[in-house]
Amino acid sequence: MQKNSILSALVGSTAASVLEHGVLVQLALRQQIYEAEQPIKEVYFPLNCVLSIVARMRDGKEIEVGTIGREGMSAFPLLMGAEATANVCYCQVRGSAIRIPADVFRDLTATDPALRQLLDRYLQAYVNMLGQLAACNRLHSIDERCARWLLMTFDRVDSEKISLTQEFLAMMLGTSRSGVAMAAATLQKAGLIKFAHGVITILDRPALERAACECYEVAREQFAGLLRSSSR
Repeated sequence: MQKNSILSALVGSTAASVLEHGVLVQLALRQQIYEAEQPIKEVYFPLNCVLSIVARMRDGKEIEVGTIGREGMSAFPLLMGAEATANVCYCQVRGSAIRIPADVFRDLTATDPALRQLLDRYLQAYVNMLGQLAACNRLHSIDERCARWLLMTFDRVDSEKISLTQEFLAMMLGTSRSGVAMAAATLQKAGLIKFAHGVITILDRPALERAACECYEVAREQFAGLLRSSSR
């Protein structure tokens, strides 16, 4: 539980309830968390995996509209009083998570004001990040956005490598596969990353941070503020 920022802040009966009802699960790449317009039955708290919230068009095309890592949880619709959402959520980078039933989550948020306050702060930080990334996708180059996405993803995992295809990365960034290939080649030629056989490795993190747009620091600071608040 200590690897997830929300779970690590729990105390007393709330922590005991999560320990009682929570299950440690291993999520595979593209494993479904919830489907569009279907009741959300479970809530996931990532430990070292990354979840993607994806908008799916009628022609089957997809684009990532949000990500969830160890700083949060998967239950935004439940937190706002809904039972389902128009988007899809699945595992973007495989790893472990704590899973609890949705009804347990609802009970905890209804009976623990401190937990509800923490989740509200997380939701606000998440909304702020979405706004920043919407501007990022419009204003910044694919190279900058690719560097930012890689940094945000690696911040959430316990590995120096992640498995990722160019096709999947293109969907995450909302661009063409050829655009991603060129961005990855640029970063690799500069010695910042290694991208081979569907595996990405960061070789020079300080340089990759310099190559990223300002949105990486803005997004990171949003959740750093959440962590500072939860530790008081």
